[in-house]
Amino acid sequence: MFNSIKYRFITIYFLLVLLVMSIVGTFIINRLESQQLQNVTENMNQTLNSIVKTSNFMTNKDWRDQNVEISNTLNEWRLPPDESIYAITSKNVPEIIASTTNREELIDGKNALSYKALNPELVLSSLNGESTNTIVLNSTSEQREKHIALPIFSSDGDVRGILYMTHNLSNIYGVIDDAKIILTYATVIALFITSILGYFIANSITGPISDLTKKASEMAKGNFNQKVEVKSDDEIGNLASMFNYLTGELKTTIKQMDLEKSKLDTIFNYMAEGVLAVDKDGYLIHANPIAKEILSLDTDALYKKQNLENLKIENLNYYDANTLQGESLVELNDCFYKIKYAPFKRENSENLGIIVVLQDITKEHRLDTLRKEFVANVSHELKTPITTIKTYTETILDSDDMNIDDAKYFLNVIDRENNRMARLVSDLLQLSNMDYHNYQFSLEEVDTFDIINQTLESLNVLIREKQHKIFIDVPVEIKNIMADRHALEQILINIVSNAIKYTEDGGEIKIYAKSNFFNVSIIVEDNGIGVPQEDIDRIFERFYRVEKGRSRAMGGTGLGLSIARQMTRAMGGDIKMESAFGQGTKVTLTFKTA
Repeated sequence: MFNSIKYRFITIYFLLVLLVMSIVGTFIINRLESQQLQNVTENMNQTLNSIVKTSNFMTNKDWRDQNVEISNTLNEWRLPPDESIYAITSKNVPEIIASTTNREELIDGKNALSYKALNPELVLSSLNGESTNTIVLNSTSEQREKHIALPIFSSDGDVRGILYMTHNLSNIYGVIDDAKIILTYATVIALFITSILGYFIANSITGPISDLTKKASEMAKGNFNQKVEVKSDDEIGNLASMFNYLTGELKTTIKQMDLEKSKLDTIFNYMAEGVLAVDKDGYLIHANPIAKEILSLDTDALYKKQNLENLKIENLNYYDANTLQGESLVELNDCFYKIKYAPFKRENSENLGIIVVLQDITKEHRLDTLRKEFVANVSHELKTPITTIKTYTETILDSDDMNIDDAKYFLNVIDRENNRMARLVSDLLQLSNMDYHNYQFSLEEVDTFDIINQTLESLNVLIREKQHKIFIDVPVEIKNIMADRHALEQILINIVSNAIKYTEDGGEIKIYAKSNFFNVSIIVEDNGIGVPQEDIDRIFERFYRVEKGRSRAMGGTGLGLSIARQMTRAMGGDIKMESAFGQGTKVTLTFKTA
């Protein structure tokens, strides 16, 4: 507490006042003492000079012969009790011949007590013709006295005697002691008053500073709603005003920073790409939710070292900006990601780490793979009939004696392969038209039971060949379908013909339908060879076959199911397949009601 500026100020103020009062008191006491002693000295000199002027001490007679006269003269001067005058002869041995005091004791014919009251040094100096004075501590009374020795000269200039005067200074030093006591009390009172005043003055200075300190401490804790009261127009008031201005500007700046941070957080948290920030020591300092999901990171992964080699980011040199930026392609958990990374820096261009962006290109990669497979499949599907046509054509052209039956056989093969290519090109053209929305559907009300019967009649020959058992369950109250009749018939023929093709001879095929207020569902279920579970998700892809050799041998192009799904969805419906390998397949077609 006493380390605060308030108490340091009070202490300094207290010591300053004490120093000033001590200097002033010392000066006053010294000045008072000097003035009193000067007055005493002047009065003593004046008394001695007056005695000399009014007396016949200047005669040439021996002072021993004038001792009665000198004694009477000295006694005529009514001196106060604290003063004494002695007349001392200068012949042979100095001797006190007269005195104003009655404390004389004769020892061996001399006044011993009077000698004790005198200062020998003053007496000797006066005998040499010098007028001297000093303050002497009386050995008997322990009191200070003022002593003056005045030499008296004869007409021929010799020292005839000495007038020695003493003055007791006890009254003067009593007054000085009283003055010291008064000044001490005055100093104590002044210190007490000035300490109180100093406290209020210090409080008026340190109070606003303490308030500012508390407000600043609250700001350091994150509470920026701080404002101090401006109580004056002085420097403290200006400081308070500037603090309020600072808090206002700081709040505005922080709001802007929070807004920008909120924008960045929203961008990072909801962007489709994963974002990582790694410092130059390899510690992860930021990861958005997508990045955490991609790399299977938890909250504890932050501020821990990360190995970026699995992202094909390695050999980083933070002193070489060229090694801190680049891109790579990686596969993680059956997904493909394009990795881009670049450094982030200080204002002085010092590299602090790198930002890594993980862009999911799985869809694009798969589309690219599908595109390559599609081109390869189209090439393969066209290559086989073209090769067959070319082979049989060259055989006919190279044979000069081929009989008519062999020629017809070769031409039938050429015609069949040509029809196969025509179907393939037609299917591809149909898919292309639907991809670019060039295929126009003419929606109309179609009788559900009638369209199912027409489909079975179209496939009756194939059904008889494989001796399948067909079960039809269509309610009389079934609702009609809103669809393009030609497209709907093509879809049903495709689905039912697949059930016929991939069901062993003598198998069972069930066709049943149901409807509600919104939709009509047609279900085609067989007990054929089925589709493996791993192929279900890709069964509707173009040219995809579960058993490529067997499917191609059955005359399929691999585009039927893809065309069926695209047509169904184009008319607002949907198609789903459920299957178990070796047990059969169930296809559900859903269309809007008329």
